[in-house]
Amino acid sequence: MTELESFAVELSREAARVALPFFRGAFAQEDKGVPGAFDPVTEADRAAEAAIRRLIAARYPHHGVIGEEYGEDRPEAEHVWVLDPIDGTRAFIAGLPLWTTLIALRQDGAPVIGAVGQPYLGEVFLGGPSGARLLKGASETPLRTRACARLDQALIATTDPEIFTGADRAAWDRLRASARLARLGCDGYAYAMVAAGTIDLVAESELQVWDWSALKPLVEAAGGRFTDWRGRPPHEADGRVLAVGDARLSDQALPLLAPA
Repeated sequence: MTELESFAVELSREAARVALPFFRGAFAQEDKGVPGAFDPVTEADRAAEAAIRRLIAARYPHHGVIGEEYGEDRPEAEHVWVLDPIDGTRAFIAGLPLWTTLIALRQDGAPVIGAVGQPYLGEVFLGGPSGARLLKGASETPLRTRACARLDQALIATTDPEIFTGADRAAWDRLRASARLARLGCDGYAYAMVAAGTIDLVAESELQVWDWSALKPLVEAAGGRFTDWRGRPPHEADGRVLAVGDARLSDQALPLLAPA
C-alpha cells in the first residue's frame, strides 16, 4: 500500500470508530430535503465527517477537502479528499448494515484512491495504485471483478428505481428488462460488490461528487469500468454513473441508457 492508501484506510477506520456507536441506537436526525423529498442527516454523519477532517488537517494541512456535511475547503488543491461520511443514511436509520463510509483522494481533479468502509461488518474495500483489496481484521483479500459477457446473464443493482425520473426511469426499466436479476437498496455497497465479483453492473443517476468519487478507483482497480451513461468519465454536473465488472457489458448497457 502507498502512504496515501494507508491513510485512506486510517480515515475509514476512524469514521467507523465514531459512527458505529450510533448505529441501531438513539441519535438525533433531521430532514434537510425540500418539502416532499425526505433527505435525512444524522449526528453520526456529522460526527464522522468532523473526525475525518481533523485527521486530514493534522496529517496533510495543505490538502483540500470536499464533504457532504461541511462543504469545501481548498477544493482547487492538488490533493483533495472527497468525503461521504455515511452513504446510505436511510439504511443507517433503518438499522440495515448496507451503509458505507466513502473516502476518495482526488489528484489534479481525478479520483485516484477510493475507500469504501462498512463498519458493522468490519470491512474496508480499497482501490488505488497498488490494486484492489478487502481489508477485514488482520486479513487482506485481493479483489477482482468477475467475467460476465452478456447482459441477460448479469446481476445488476440500483439503490431505488423511484429516484429515477422521466427518461432516466425509462432507461433503468430497459436495462432491468434486459438483465437476469436486479437487487435494490445497497447504495455504495453495491459497487463494492462489483469489485468483489458478486454483482455485475450498477447504474444510478442524480449522484453528487461525494457519492461516486470513492467508487470509481475501487471498481477500476478491481478490473471494472466506471463511466457516465454515455461511456465518458463521470462528471460532477451530470450525476449519472455506470459501473460494470466486465467491460463487455458496457457495450450492451450504454445503448439502453443513452436516450436518457
